[in-house]
Amino acid sequence: MLNHSLVWKPLSTWPSDAVGPVLKMTSFRLLSGASRRLLKPPSLSRSHLSAAVSTYPPTTKPNPKETPFIPFHLRHRWIPSYHLDSDSRLAAHICTSSNKDDSRVSDDPEAQASWIDAYLPRQARPYAKLARLDKPIGTWLLAWPCMWSITLAASPGHLPDIKMLTLLGCWAFFLRGTACTINDILDRDIDAMVERTKLRPIASGLLTPFQGLCFFGFQLLFVLGTLLQLNNYSRVLGASSLLLFFSYPLMKRLTFWPQAYLGLTFNWGALLGWAAIKGSIDPAIVLPLYISGVFWTLVYDTIYAHQDKEDDLKVGVKSTALKFGDSTKEWITGFGILCISSLALSGYNAEIGFPILSFFSFLFSLIYNL
Repeated sequence: MLNHSLVWKPLSTWPSDAVGPVLKMTSFRLLSGASRRLLKPPSLSRSHLSAAVSTYPPTTKPNPKETPFIPFHLRHRWIPSYHLDSDSRLAAHICTSSNKDDSRVSDDPEAQASWIDAYLPRQARPYAKLARLDKPIGTWLLAWPCMWSITLAASPGHLPDIKMLTLLGCWAFFLRGTACTINDILDRDIDAMVERTKLRPIASGLLTPFQGLCFFGFQLLFVLGTLLQLNNYSRVLGASSLLLFFSYPLMKRLTFWPQAYLGLTFNWGALLGWAAIKGSIDPAIVLPLYISGVFWTLVYDTIYAHQDKEDDLKVGVKSTALKFGDSTKEWITGFGILCISSLALSGYNAEIGFPILSFFSFLFSLIYNL
């Protein structure tokens, strides 16, 4: 027990057994005061609070007569609802106002994360996006004409050549990446001005044109490597398609029909698949199949081009979407009819039989309607 008579005397005159408790009590009070100051939450200024709450209507305290009955043993847990409501709205207002810019970025379809961002190393992501690895539909659109042609070239009663299907599937995969790369290199200035394409790796500055060109050459080696596995006729035929692929990005600057040129390019596999099996092409079968694919491309790529109409007008590039305008529905209906008719003619000349031909035409029309 501390002797209060010692408080008015100098500390040097105190007994040793009285100094220890005093020092402990003093240090405890100093530490507790400092901790309260450190743990005290920062307060918002009056101007900040008024700005944050000004957009919400004032809340009123509930009428005690309208408050539902609460058992006595639970009354200590009751929290007035107007406190929770005002606090939560204030927090929501502060959070949403501070993250407004982030929400705009996350809504951008090109900025949304894909499996590339989740699984590939950071250095490889721009190259994977440059080759459109996260959007495989382009590879399928390039591979399907190859598979149709290989299927038609199969001997009656036999399945298509699985090895050739796989080989030309790889050709389509690498060629599509090569075509996307050269397209982004040539269109980098245009892509930067179009909302849908401004975040592509070269247009956004993630990759330089020289890096894109090196990646283009790397993919081209795989394209040529797959062609070397074919017969000599197919090698020449496949290599000649590269001129179409590399010149396609320039067509939107020259003509309102770049979609038709894309059809000539993307359906080259209809010629290549038959030649890979037979060693030559049969014009009566292959050319109607090729023309059918061209009309099919005009259908889907005209629809696709409509999303860029406003930007195309600003930039000054051309497309069938701008050419057809409000008559697009009639045009693509006509293209669809010509597509199915050409496909039916190819099957008829290949003598695959009327029942199979009817099913083939129905299946293709079903894909078209989807």
